[in-house]
Amino acid sequence: MKATRFVAGLVAVGLTVSLCPVALAGAPAGLRGEAVYELKVPLGLDVDSLSVPASNPMSAAKVELGEMLYFDGRLSSDGTISCSSCHDPAKGFTDQKRVSNGVDGKTGARNAPTVINTAFNIFQFWDGRSPSLEEQAKGPIANPVEMASTLDVCVESIAKVRGYGPYFEKAFGDSVVTVDRIAQAIASYERTVLSGNSAWDRFIDGDKAALSDSAQRGLQLFEGKALCTRCHVGFNLTDGLFHNLGVGMSAPQPDLGRFVVTKNEQEKGAFKTPTLRDLQKTAPYMHDGSVKTIEEVIALYDRGGDKNQWLDPKVEPLHLSDAEKKDLAAFLRSLEGDWKPQPPPKLPK
Repeated sequence: MKATRFVAGLVAVGLTVSLCPVALAGAPAGLRGEAVYELKVPLGLDVDSLSVPASNPMSAAKVELGEMLYFDGRLSSDGTISCSSCHDPAKGFTDQKRVSNGVDGKTGARNAPTVINTAFNIFQFWDGRSPSLEEQAKGPIANPVEMASTLDVCVESIAKVRGYGPYFEKAFGDSVVTVDRIAQAIASYERTVLSGNSAWDRFIDGDKAALSDSAQRGLQLFEGKALCTRCHVGFNLTDGLFHNLGVGMSAPQPDLGRFVVTKNEQEKGAFKTPTLRDLQKTAPYMHDGSVKTIEEVIALYDRGGDKNQWLDPKVEPLHLSDAEKKDLAAFLRSLEGDWKPQPPPKLPK
């Protein structure tokens, strides 16, 4: 039986698509020569689900600027921490640490989630407090344990880099630096960070040899007995919603996750369902980085999560055999995309 995407919908395969979300009549002058941006979408991703806000149409100039800003430590208070410090392309757009280090070595309480396929996210951050990549890009700048700056100081720092002037002018029509333009450029670059064409995608597309026998059995478990598709659905393998698995809830002062944003009692300890794509590159797992391996993730779900009064009812004991756990792990390892990290860009002086 040919596998499905677990939800209804059109799956784009191997397309190069042109995005032009707004008419250029109202766009800044610097964009009028770049009405169409060609975004390479790998096999398996649904291009119709990629949201580009009308207020921030993509252009090659904006993506180029955003990539430089993404790697530039001058966004931080001491010039040492960039977006790539915690979301390194060479590490699956994470830092592969339990929690990240910011300015002066300070650490937060949450694991750095991957940037891969965040263009498809409805909510950003583990607790979903940001509705867009643009707003998300501003958060770490002013966070006292991350970049430890302010939005105003960050703008001043980038404006002092005269080499950025031509790039802002090309992207926005003039060389004025604002926090919104910084965030829009970074978000535009992040929308190009896409992963697909995995063994699973090729199997779905008809290549019966793409998945090993073990991975095919794991796929059947994923869709059936292991109950994974209760939350990990669609081409990006996430429902985009928030669930309490019990992780970290036994701490004296547990991280209450989505509850802090919504004040909804039922969302205490609930965190966003992450994509499962490129899972091998993004360990450790969970919002607090407390789960080290894919095998430990499977063990967590097999025991029905960690009990607490807000445990999501979708999470229940699975009673998988050792052989079934190995097959499920084999399937999860089939979700690696074929992208290669590119070297960082040369930064303006």
